[in-house]
Amino acid sequence: MPEASSLSTAALSRRTFLGSAGVLTATAMLLTACGDDPVKPATGTPGLELGSGDAGLLSYVFLLKRFATGFYQAALTTPAADLTAADLAILRDVNRHEIIHREMLVQVFQKNSLVDAPTIGLLQGVAFTYPTATFTITTRQGVLAGARLIEDLSVAALAGTAKLVTSSVVYFPLLMKMLAVDSRHAATMRDLVQPGSFAGPDAVASTGSQAGLNQILTPAAALTELNKYTNGVILTGNSLPTT
Repeated sequence: MPEASSLSTAALSRRTFLGSAGVLTATAMLLTACGDDPVKPATGTPGLELGSGDAGLLSYVFLLKRFATGFYQAALTTPAADLTAADLAILRDVNRHEIIHREMLVQVFQKNSLVDAPTIGLLQGVAFTYPTATFTITTRQGVLAGARLIEDLSVAALAGTAKLVTSSVVYFPLLMKMLAVDSRHAATMRDLVQPGSFAGPDAVASTGSQAGLNQILTPAAALTELNKYTNGVILTGNSLPTT
C-alpha cells in the first residue's frame, strides 16, 4: 500500500517528531570495548542463556529489537483495513527506526568482537509469536495497542539496562539514544490509541517517590515479559548484572 502524500496536521506533527528521533541513531557509532561471556544454549530446556556483562545486556536488547521488528513486519505485510494512510506512514517510520537499531547492534557486535558470529546466529534464530489474544493485527485498535505494548516494554527495559553497562562511556550513550527514540515511539502510539495518554499513570508514576519518572524494568522482569512471546524458547539471563 503506497504511503500517503498528505497527512492531517496532527499526523504531520507526529511524523516530524518521529523523523527527528530517527536521526539520533541513524548515524550510529561503532564502539570499542571488550567482549564478555557469549550467549549459550540452555541445557535441559529449549532456550538460551544470555551471556554476562555488556555482551549479555546488548544481546538482550537485540532480542527486544527483533521482537519489535517482527511485530511491525507482520502488521505492515497485510495492514488492517481500518488503518489510515497517516497511521501506516507512522508505523513505517517506527519500523524503520527499529530496524536501524537492530542492525546497528549487529554491527556493534561484529566491530567490537563483543558477540561472535555463532552467537549472533543463535540470537537471530529466536522466533517470536504474536498471539491474537494480545496482538489483534487485523484491526487498527489492535495494531496500535500492540505497538504501544512493545514500545512501552522497550522503554522500561532500556531504562533498566543503561545503568548496568560497565563500559558506561562506550555503551551508555548508545542505549540512551535508543531510549530517546523508543520513548517517542511509545508517546506517539499512546497518543494514537487515546489522545493525551502519552504520559498515562501506567507508564509514568503520578504519586510516590517515583512520581514523574518512567516505569523501569530489570532485565529479569523484562525477560519474563518477553518469554510470553517466544515460540517455544526460554530466554534466561542468570549471568546478567543486577547492579
